[in-house]
Amino acid sequence: MRCPDCGHTTSRVVDSRGTPEAAEIRRRRECESCASRFTTYERVETAPPMVVKRDGRREAFDPDKLRRALRTACRKRPVSADAIERMVTRVTRVVGAFGEREVASEAIGRAILQELADVDEVSYARFASVYLRFESLADFETLLEQRGG
Repeated sequence: MRCPDCGHTTSRVVDSRGTPEAAEIRRRRECESCASRFTTYERVETAPPMVVKRDGRREAFDPDKLRRALRTACRKRPVSADAIERMVTRVTRVVGAFGEREVASEAIGRAILQELADVDEVSYARFASVYLRFESLADFETLLEQRGG
């Protein structure tokens, strides 16, 4: 690891700690040349799975796209930004837990619906209306009946 101050390539680890979710390791380092201290983060880098769309197209899984979809569903609802980030994290973990190189978009949609069902009913209905391709009021009525409402 190159020192950000002097550019020297040798440093020693002074302190090492895991992050709360154990997703990465935080290391405090000290440059052996200038004694400057800096922090590095170490995490496993994995290739994102490919999402297989309904029409057969494939694209890389993108947590930012997931985040935008959740923000849209939760717009003007009492759902905090932190709650959205927690949902993004959980859905991303679910996608990673499949352990597959390709994941059907339907599986991701079901995971999102499950998260929204636990957070906000209106956001759930908004997302469901797009994801399940609602075409009439009867589709909303069916959703309400399935949810016990």
